Amino acid sequence: MEQGDIWDADVALRYDTPGTGMFAPEVLGPTVDRLARLAEGGAALEFAIGTGRVAVPLARRGVPVTGIELSPSMAERLRTKADEDTIPVIIGDMATTTAPGEYTLVYLVYNTIANLLTQAEQVACFRNAARHLGPGGRFVVELWVPELRKLPPGQPAVVCRSDPGYILLDTYDTLRQHVVSHHFHFDGTRQAELFRTPHRYIWPAELDLMAQLAGFELESRHADWDGTAFTAESRSHVSVYRLPPSP
Repeated sequence: MEQGDIWDADVALRYDTPGTGMFAPEVLGPTVDRLARLAEGGAALEFAIGTGRVAVPLARRGVPVTGIELSPSMAERLRTKADEDTIPVIIGDMATTTAPGEYTLVYLVYNTIANLLTQAEQVACFRNAARHLGPGGRFVVELWVPELRKLPPGQPAVVCRSDPGYILLDTYDTLRQHVVSHHFHFDGTRQAELFRTPHRYIWPAELDLMAQLAGFELESRHADWDGTAFTAESRSHVSVYRLPPSP
């Protein structure tokens, strides 16, 4: 599965769920609030901007936002919400594609760095973020903590969610640190719809080393956008990395 093939026009059309899920106010509000503060009055660059879930409300808060997006279909969906002058978007991958200008903030939300399927690509993503930032600039990564403790010995899969009409099943390849998320959607019929997404999971300590290779230092890590303390039981984290300030 290639990422460019996964995020097609059909997925882009159904991606937004206004008011629910990751678009719920209690999820999106704290995300935008925190990013607006971290931008400190400067411009922001979003890697994998998608349909503009975060970029559109962030731009409405007065933060100039530019995006890099692999999928033309997702970018076209964003264009129904904001024009090119309001939120410029460059089509390309977040590991190598560059955007014009200098930024105080680069951010990557909702586990998207894991869409890069090799460690080398993930390190390149950190270096690409550093290229876009001025001295003291920040790179923010929202990422889940690998849930390998849920795997019984010899079992490569775990059910992550089971809701009416929806089951999420993750299958693990621990040798390559790969996981494929299988999203099953079904109704009262005998038919089900399957949507699969591959990822390379990253431990927090490995993420910190990637940051160091690109010249960043860890400034803070919390369990969520509200600033909840990160602990051994946290299922996700928001990590803020910062470049050294000017001498």
